[in-house]
Amino acid sequence: MRKTQPPWYKMNSAAVLYSALQSEKYSATFRFSVLMTEPVDAAALQRAVDRTMPRFPGFAMRIRRGAFWHYLEPNLAPGPFVKEDVSDPCQPFRFEEDNHWLVRFYYYGRRISIEVFHALSDGTGAIIFFRTLLAVYLRELGYAIPNGGGVLDVDAPPLPEELEDAYSRYAGTHAKKISFSPRAFPNTGTPEPFYTFHVTMGFLPVDKLHALAKENGASITEYLAAVLISVLLEQQRNRKSYRQRPVTLAVPVNLRAFFSTQTLGNFITTISPGIDPEMGEYSFPEIVAQVHNYMKLHTNRQELRSTITQNVRLTQNPFVRVIPMSLKMLLMAKSYRIQAVNPYSCTLTNVGPFRVPDEMAPHIETMEVILGQAVVPRPHCAAISYGNTMEITFAGTQKQTDTEREFFRFLVRQGIPVRIESNR
Repeated sequence: MRKTQPPWYKMNSAAVLYSALQSEKYSATFRFSVLMTEPVDAAALQRAVDRTMPRFPGFAMRIRRGAFWHYLEPNLAPGPFVKEDVSDPCQPFRFEEDNHWLVRFYYYGRRISIEVFHALSDGTGAIIFFRTLLAVYLRELGYAIPNGGGVLDVDAPPLPEELEDAYSRYAGTHAKKISFSPRAFPNTGTPEPFYTFHVTMGFLPVDKLHALAKENGASITEYLAAVLISVLLEQQRNRKSYRQRPVTLAVPVNLRAFFSTQTLGNFITTISPGIDPEMGEYSFPEIVAQVHNYMKLHTNRQELRSTITQNVRLTQNPFVRVIPMSLKMLLMAKSYRIQAVNPYSCTLTNVGPFRVPDEMAPHIETMEVILGQAVVPRPHCAAISYGNTMEITFAGTQKQTDTEREFFRFLVRQGIPVRIESNR
């Protein structure tokens, strides 16, 4: 009898990029962690994983290498298995290891963590998955946790729309012209030996931060971006470089806020607020205003759609499609460095508030987020909030601590109390 082959799935434009770039020097991985109010029951967590995974087929995939592109197919191997946590999180996914799973589950003390390969999903999709998993875990412990409020019904069949390629759906007729941004202040440091991944977390009150941002006429994300830009401008001045380069951030934008979709896969793009010091010296209020106005100007449906269209057309280009995989990966890595590494000084992402049904809230203390290592030795910055606590993480492979130290010092000088944790 002929063996039935599992169906295969074409990757969206973001998944194509992440699968091509993944290497030992770049980790297209992110982690969410929750600190529970009670020690984790590993057996109950494994049962929760086993019950939750079938409801989320987009996370139960493996990557296959074709002649011209990677593609996804359902992973029918045993697992994924819950493991005790590691000291250096967000290690690169090696596609042939761990039964080809592209999602990891860890526990330690009261902490539960999930790591996701970015080709499968973005932060929004992974949060829905993680929140549902936590609800099922609490049910395994005997607590009555309802569906709804962001918790999906694991006994219901998956919706086909959750696997939608929203990029292709919303690609239009006008593509943003490809342009090459100037090289930014690199903000790199001394690389640590493989695989040494430094993580520093700051915990601070949301209400105080929100009030400070509002006082400056900005959202929390805009205010944090302005603080980070201000800190990086000062670092560049201190290095007394011959040329003062622009300080530019890569800030992901959740496209679901502009285009309706139920996809749990990737649906984000990036905008790039920044300051060019060659224009002159900027006060901090001027930096905040510049960031605020830039983000308002560039987060509209028309411009975002043109960016989507550009990325989709690249993967559909007949010439690009027939380039052999090995050569294509080299070209994409080179293009990524030119267009997505050199023009930026740092990545800043704010996942926003993590909300759960009222019945879950008493069991959760805080939330955490970490982005995997960059192509170069510099930190990524990510933030998430739960209740009145915001957690901000700087994570990277550089030896120096200048960026995170001065960032949190800036907030403290503005009257924001910050509690620091680090694996250094």
